[in-house]
Amino acid sequence: MILQLEEDCLNVYRKKVEQTRKQKADLLQVMSLGEAEIEKILSALGERESFSRVEKLGGTLMEQLTKLEPVLDDLRRRRDERINEFLAVQLHIVRLQAEISGTINHGDPAAPLVDETDLSTGRLAELKTQLNELQTEKNLRLQKIDAQIKCINEMCNMMSLDLKKTLYEVHPSFVELERIKSMSISDSTLDRLAGTVHALNQEKKQRLRKLQDLGSTLIELWSLMDTPLDEQKCFDHVTSLISVSPNRVMPQGCLAHDLIEKVEVEVKRLKHLKASKMKELVLKKMTQLEEIYRSVHMHIDSDHEWQILTELIDSGRADLSELLTDMDDRIAEARDLALSRKDILEKVEKWTSAIEEEGWLGEYEGDQNRYNAGRGAHINLKRAEKARVLVSKIPSI
Repeated sequence: MILQLEEDCLNVYRKKVEQTRKQKADLLQVMSLGEAEIEKILSALGERESFSRVEKLGGTLMEQLTKLEPVLDDLRRRRDERINEFLAVQLHIVRLQAEISGTINHGDPAAPLVDETDLSTGRLAELKTQLNELQTEKNLRLQKIDAQIKCINEMCNMMSLDLKKTLYEVHPSFVELERIKSMSISDSTLDRLAGTVHALNQEKKQRLRKLQDLGSTLIELWSLMDTPLDEQKCFDHVTSLISVSPNRVMPQGCLAHDLIEKVEVEVKRLKHLKASKMKELVLKKMTQLEEIYRSVHMHIDSDHEWQILTELIDSGRADLSELLTDMDDRIAEARDLALSRKDILEKVEKWTSAIEEEGWLGEYEGDQNRYNAGRGAHINLKRAEKARVLVSKIPSI
């Protein structure tokens, strides 16, 4: 009986010892896992210090475990905060990279994975530096876009173009900012924007050059047609652009397509009036030429000349300005010819006059009643004296 009791007590003791040993082993395992996690977190955070249970905790296993748990909880909290900080920075980087590359247009980028083995402040500083560089690049692109949009706005105002339509064709984000999260800053968008600026600038120069040519033509036609100043003032906004540089900012709508068409219609109208007036001047010059030739007793085939001139004008093939210049040259030539024949013509006129007076004198002297007192007898007598003098000069003429 006593032996059985001793055996039972011994078994209880052994069981208790085994339980204590197992409990200690479990505690040691928990402590070991905790220490390992602490070392892992400290390594990930980049902190050089190591964790020693003997140095940092001390006391019994339970006391050490009690002290270990808050340390581990604090490190876990610091690790989670650092992970969230990394995640925020990396997410911002990925988004900026997507905006610059243009892939943001296909949807929000996937959340990046954080390398939990390297959560050091050095690595975080590198990511923040990369983020700052990307943010600077984005700001520079936004400034460039803003300057180009301002340039497009100015040119659209000058040419009366739809600004929203023009910007929408470059990228919808320039117009639909309320529905789109951010303005496109990709390389392809910047290239299209630069291309639009170049195309609009070329169109502006072309329209300005056309208006300047039309303005110069208007001034020439006004001078030729003696157009009243009141009519000219209606196109002051056109003639004021003749000496304007293409790089200068001009008034709103001054290069509008409708305005150019209006000026073209006015130039066409004035050219038609010019053609009518030039035709009238050419015909007037022809009459003047005929009179010059007639005055020097030179023959000119007037009917043939008039027929050729009328056919040229009516056909529309002749340049009336050149035709008018040609008529001026012919008139100048006819005047020179008339001047060279002046002496001969004057002698012919004197000879003709002397012959006429000789005939009259013959009739006068054959009149038996020439000396009878009567009305005009003394006049005829004086004429007879002058006629005899003139007739005596006929041989010399």
